[in-house]
Amino acid sequence: MIKRLLLLFFSAPVLFALEPIAPLPTHLEDVDIAKAKLGRMLYLDPILSSDKNVSCHSCHSFDYGSADPNPVSLGVHGRKGDIQSPPIYNSRYNFKQFWNGRAKDLKEQLNGPLFNHAEMNMTPEEIETRLNENRTYQDLFKKIYGATPITVENVTDAIVEFEKALTTPNSRFDRYLRGEIKLSPDEEKGYEKFKSLGCVTCHNGINIGSNAFQKMGLFIDYPYDKKYQDRYAFTKKEIHKNVFKVPTLRNITLTAPFFHDANATTLEEAIEMMAHYNLGITLSKQDIALLVAFLKTLEGERPAILDLK
Repeated sequence: MIKRLLLLFFSAPVLFALEPIAPLPTHLEDVDIAKAKLGRMLYLDPILSSDKNVSCHSCHSFDYGSADPNPVSLGVHGRKGDIQSPPIYNSRYNFKQFWNGRAKDLKEQLNGPLFNHAEMNMTPEEIETRLNENRTYQDLFKKIYGATPITVENVTDAIVEFEKALTTPNSRFDRYLRGEIKLSPDEEKGYEKFKSLGCVTCHNGINIGSNAFQKMGLFIDYPYDKKYQDRYAFTKKEIHKNVFKVPTLRNITLTAPFFHDANATTLEEAIEMMAHYNLGITLSKQDIALLVAFLKTLEGERPAILDLK
């Protein structure tokens, strides 16, 4: 028994260290809970949109892995967005924000939807006026930030603190990496296939993606449509056409449709398309099924902050 315990103790860190994917931490030590709970309230409140009908949650729903099941989201007055809404779970680990990486962090990202004409269509002054007229928010901000009036800087600070807490730990794969469980034979074969095919070249690290840019259509040209804001829209360099931030694969079972243009509605379809355009190969149905079995192990727990009283 002692020998088995010693083997488990020493082998788990070794497995974690040797793999190209790292588990999410089980606990967060850097989140101010009071601010995060205020941020949760703001995140769910349509008071931050000009027609008072759209909240952050409208486009990043917790029922769909913090993504939107529609090809594009609907903003104020039913205005359509121009690209698929990515999930915000675990986005604190993204190296850049937005599909084309034009925001360097969560704070900068938040200024996008709040002030975008098609999304929430607010101004800093309108946000401050509305919240300073609300007694509940007056009391909460005074208690947490110790000063009045409410400023837009404190509003974004609270929402970002909430978004920092939106992590989904303890997926089956994270627990496997920590040596706590074994994968099923199909899950393990799927992970080996994921590595041997080269998928792990882009989808690696703690977020299994979201740490690099890559061209959609690396081996076979993918249809280009300038309406989707790629890296080219940001840099104006031809080489950046159809280049996007590599999406995370965490909770991928919850976040269909897939890709910037929502062109794949099932995991099987998404895998088949990525194999074709970015690996230049055609996968068998058996290989696709194994990859799906592996991807299902990446679904983590619901973020604790969502249910915190």
